[in-house]
Amino acid sequence: MPKFSANLGFLFTELSLSEGIEASRKHGFDAVECHFPYSTPAAETKAVLHATGLKMLGLNTVKGDESQGDNGLAALPDRVDEARAAIDQAINYAAAIDTPNVHVMAGIASGADAHNCYLDNLSYATSAAAKHGITILIEPLNSYDAPGYYMNHTSLAEEVIETVAADNLKLMFDCYHVQIIEGDVCRRMKSLQPIIGHIQIASVPDRTEPDAGELDYRYVMDAIHAMGYSAPIGAEYKPATSTSAGLGWLELLR
Repeated sequence: MPKFSANLGFLFTELSLSEGIEASRKHGFDAVECHFPYSTPAAETKAVLHATGLKMLGLNTVKGDESQGDNGLAALPDRVDEARAAIDQAINYAAAIDTPNVHVMAGIASGADAHNCYLDNLSYATSAAAKHGITILIEPLNSYDAPGYYMNHTSLAEEVIETVAADNLKLMFDCYHVQIIEGDVCRRMKSLQPIIGHIQIASVPDRTEPDAGELDYRYVMDAIHAMGYSAPIGAEYKPATSTSAGLGWLELLR
């Protein structure tokens, strides 16, 4: 039976992070993950995770200055100090709450300088994360939701992972993004299995509950099971109404 992780960047957003973790346990999720937990002290997050018995599977580096359009920093050649401060912040928080994955956000960039900067920052991140047993994740984002985002295709992720050559650098395979960018989700997922560190789901194209749209997630769950993947799958979708009202998909996909 598949396990699922509630992404608290999108789910239970009317609640505090601690309350969202408690709600995730109440509604039957097996784990949680989030985007930016930093306004909540790590000790508080750790305490509620312990109380609920849930694990926080992953978190993101900060985007930068969102008011100026930042969507990550790691591929921005003129923002290296900020990017590495964000990496340090994420790794330290993850280590404090026993979170195994950190997604390093690339940002809006292009060209050779951006590529080299991204490689250097990922080398820095993997080295720092390895001291804590943490895996660094990179995630291709589609150009509709994240125009100009540097990490925009699984082939680029493969190239980057091969070049950095760190055992703790993996791919975040978000079925929603991959379907929009490339399609053929199940075959692509199987071919990329050796480098996948986490899988996420949402309906396509509206990014709501994974029980409608152009992807049949019952079929996708069978494909994931056939791969031997047993870790909780990230539910990173935007509820059509409220989180609790839309959770019928949990029973459907289990």
